Amino acid sequence: MALDEGLPGVAWTYPDPSRREDWAAVEAMLVGSLERELGDYEPSATPRLTFVQRLYTGVDGFPFERFPETVKIAGNVGAYAPFVAEHAVALALAAARAIVPVQAQVRAHRLRPPPEHRLLWRRTAVILGYGEIGRAIAARLAGFEMRIVGVNRTGRMAPGCDAVYPADRLREAVAVGDFVFDARPLTLQTTSTIGTDELRAMPPEAVYVNVGRAATVDEEALYRHLVDHPGFRAALDVWWEEEFATGTFGARFPFSELANFVGTPHCAGVGTSVEPYVLARAVENLARFFRGEAPLYVVDRRDYVAPTLLAASSLASSPSGDSSEGR
Repeated sequence: MALDEGLPGVAWTYPDPSRREDWAAVEAMLVGSLERELGDYEPSATPRLTFVQRLYTGVDGFPFERFPETVKIAGNVGAYAPFVAEHAVALALAAARAIVPVQAQVRAHRLRPPPEHRLLWRRTAVILGYGEIGRAIAARLAGFEMRIVGVNRTGRMAPGCDAVYPADRLREAVAVGDFVFDARPLTLQTTSTIGTDELRAMPPEAVYVNVGRAATVDEEALYRHLVDHPGFRAALDVWWEEEFATGTFGARFPFSELANFVGTPHCAGVGTSVEPYVLARAVENLARFFRGEAPLYVVDRRDYVAPTLLAASSLASSPSGDSSEGR
């Protein structure tokens, strides 16, 4: 088993609410959905807890307020990168090649007129959020001989890029993209940063692909831009209203009715080989903790929690929904 192999000599168990007395010795947790797995968990039940490892990458919506600030929390960053990157390229190709709207033409057995294809070959790809997923996207775009422009916090040059912009020059960066891939986490700094002005800054026939979090782009602004600019195309794997408990998602606007839109139901990280790889990555970070090494990808809570809430986080313990379950 992955936990036995990855954590030799470390005792572990599944949480049993009926044996809360055993929780007093817990030093670390591996969690997916806190509410589903631990229910009404209270920090006082685990006084020795100092590290929480997420099974999923994202931590937007994670209930930070239920853990003292002394507890380090890490996302499973990079665990889904190969799979999400592959899906991002698939979405870009589907949008660029107009795969969805031309199905009606196929059903009618019509060869012509040909669809209006866009080429990835030797075009410019702007990748917002040039981290693990961003680098994986860039690696897969290399076969198309694309020019790769990354966007990260600092603007520092990164492997696989021909140019890099800092996040505060976002509008300038997207203006050079024939394809704009959004792979950013949802933080206080990234929420709704693609709005009307940023969409208008993109080339009129650009393709916007979002495999990060839907709320990095303003929902209404994207819909209006697609309607008003039929040459512009968008492809999404993430949605503004996602309920993993019920397996449903929603949008305030009828994106799926648009010919210049293609979407998938937050499934980029799903596949036959995904789960073992994802679990192994999470367990390795736990192993680092138990070896006395610094865990990777520890979250800065200030990116996700407003300062006034952060100051009170050690006092709050009410349940909070977790929107980051998808990956």
